[in-house]
Amino acid sequence: MTAGKDNTTDSAAGNGAAEVLFERRGRLGVITLNRPRAVNALTTGMVDLLLRQLTEWTGDDDVAAVLVQGAGERGLCAGGDIVAIYRDMLHGGNRTAGFWQTEYRVNSLIARYPKPYVALMDGLVLGGGVGISAHGDVRVVTERTRMGMPETTIGFAPDVGGTFLLSHAPGETGTHAALTGAHLAAGDALFLGLADHYVPSNALPRLVAALENESPEDAVGRYVEQPPASALAGQREWIDSCYASDDAGEIVSRLRAWTGPGQEDAAEAAATIEAKSPTSVKVTLASLRRAANLTLDEALAQEYRAGIRFLAGPDFREGIRAQVVDKDRNPQWKPATLAEVLPGQVDGFFKPLDGGELDLHPPTGPHAKEADHA
Repeated sequence: MTAGKDNTTDSAAGNGAAEVLFERRGRLGVITLNRPRAVNALTTGMVDLLLRQLTEWTGDDDVAAVLVQGAGERGLCAGGDIVAIYRDMLHGGNRTAGFWQTEYRVNSLIARYPKPYVALMDGLVLGGGVGISAHGDVRVVTERTRMGMPETTIGFAPDVGGTFLLSHAPGETGTHAALTGAHLAAGDALFLGLADHYVPSNALPRLVAALENESPEDAVGRYVEQPPASALAGQREWIDSCYASDDAGEIVSRLRAWTGPGQEDAAEAAATIEAKSPTSVKVTLASLRRAANLTLDEALAQEYRAGIRFLAGPDFREGIRAQVVDKDRNPQWKPATLAEVLPGQVDGFFKPLDGGELDLHPPTGPHAKEADHA
C-alpha cells in the first residue's frame, strides 16, 4: 500500500505504520483507516490526510470511484479520538476546534463528491465514523455493523452532520436514536437512511476486488442480499407518539406513561435518556429540530457552534472522564436534571461565534457538486 504524503504515525496503528493508507487498485482509490487497536478512531493527522487525498482524487481521471474501509476486525471507525479531545480540553480546547474544522470539511466534501464514494460500514461505525461514511453515495452494511451517534453518553451532541441525517429519518426514529445513543444493527441503519445496501461480511473482499474495474452499481449488485428486518420499523407507534415534542422532559414523561405495545421498550428508553447528560439531551433535541430545515453545510456549522460551547462547559469533559479515562461510569452532570437546564442555556449553544465560525471552503469548479444537500 502507498501511504499518504505526510506518513502521519501513531502507536495505535502498530509498528509505526501510517494512520491512514491510500492506494490505487485499478480505477479504484482505496482509503484504509489504519488504527485497528483504537478501532480506527480519527486523529487530526488522519483528517488532514483525508481532506488532501480526497481533494486530489477529484481531479484524477484515473480514479473512477473511491472506497473507504477500516483496518482490523473491529470496525470502520469508532469516531474521533476522544482521549485526545479530553487532554486538549484540559488545556483550553483549541486543537479540538481545529480538528473539527478539518473533519467537517471532509464530511462536506464526501457529500458533494463528484465520483462514487463507497463506504464499507462493517463492525463499529460511531460518531466520526458515521461522518466519513453515511454522507457517501454507496453505503454498505453487514451483519457485524453496529452504528450510532452515542454523544449524549459523553456529554456532547451528535455532530459530523449526524443531526442532519437523523432529522431526516422516518418519523421520530432519528430522535430516538440520537437521544438514547442506541447502537444500530444493519436493518436499523438501512431503515434510518444511514446506509443503502446489505452485503455479508465474508463477501467484502470479493466486492472490493470487483470495484477495481466495475461500477459500484454493478459490483454491489452482485453481492447484495436481503437485509435483516429493522427493529425500529416495528416500534414506530410508540416512538412517533412519545418523541413528538420539542421538550425533552415531556418526551421522557410520555415514554414513562406509554401503555401500548412496546411499553417495556419505552420505559427503557426513558431511563436511558435520564442517565445521559441533561444538557446534551436538550441541546441534541434542539439541534435535530433545527437541522430538519437546514442544508448539510448549515447543519455542520450549527454543530460546530454547539461543539465549541460544549468544549467550554463541564459535561463533555466529565463524560469522557467517566466513560473512557477513569471508567467509573458515574458521571456527575451539571446541571444534574433536565428540569434544571433552562431554555436560555440551550439557545446559547446556537448563537454565532464571535470571529470563529466554521469555514468549510466548499470546492468550486467542474468537480464540485451542488452545495445544497437538502
